[in-house]
Amino acid sequence: MTQINTHDNWVLLRGLMREQRHWGSFPATLARALPGARIVTPDLPGNGTRHAQDSATRVADMVEDCRRGLLARGIPAPYHLLALSLGGMVAVEWASRYPQEIARCVLINTSMRPFNPFHQRLRWQNYGALLRQLLLGDAASQEALILRLTSRRHAGGHPALLADWLTYQQEYPVSRRNALRQLLSAARYRAPLVRPAMPVLVMAGAQDQLVDHRCSQRLARAWQADCLIHGDAGHDLPLDEGEWLAQSVARWLGVAAAGDEQTNTAQSSCR
Repeated sequence: MTQINTHDNWVLLRGLMREQRHWGSFPATLARALPGARIVTPDLPGNGTRHAQDSATRVADMVEDCRRGLLARGIPAPYHLLALSLGGMVAVEWASRYPQEIARCVLINTSMRPFNPFHQRLRWQNYGALLRQLLLGDAASQEALILRLTSRRHAGGHPALLADWLTYQQEYPVSRRNALRQLLSAARYRAPLVRPAMPVLVMAGAQDQLVDHRCSQRLARAWQADCLIHGDAGHDLPLDEGEWLAQSVARWLGVAAAGDEQTNTAQSSCR
């Protein structure tokens, strides 16, 4: 690996119906692994502080929104993107449209046409529960379902975490309309057949109950991208194994990370 400058702008992009606070302690964990890096966690329209805005129905429009927002905040390219699920689609589209703006991409538990069938991109066993929640569920049951589907570590429950998530939803509620618009944008997105020009690392949790981790494996093989799978983590890899994730990114970048020798368990290559 090549040693690189860690004094860079890292943009973290969340997934469906999630906002910047759902990163939890991970931005600080990543900052420790990449000393000097600037960590930015924007909200997409319809989520978090921007919950009153309409969510985009095209991933390309999410890209343009992110670009405008970063430039308005005086944060110039190039960017390093670390993106989860739907955020991964935004990262790929951004890197494809504006390769000169993106230095590297880390894609976490994402899935995209044409590489993955729909029943793997969103596990068919969850269709009924997700549909009921979108149409009929209250905020508390919705957040409990999301935790069960996205976390292996906390699948049995985590009262304090759920209380935080419920507070986020009550403070900045994501409407059913915006949730459906985000689902539409994800369902219709089609990734390029050829990997974007910059280095790409694909990462996944083998215990993902929302998206089949084989989606990440197939994407990495098709693009000949670097790939790591954590054997015990779920969909929300930053929540389940944030330290492992940050240290793995640091090693990929060629940075000597503290505690490096202790972070190589429960992982395997995608190949």
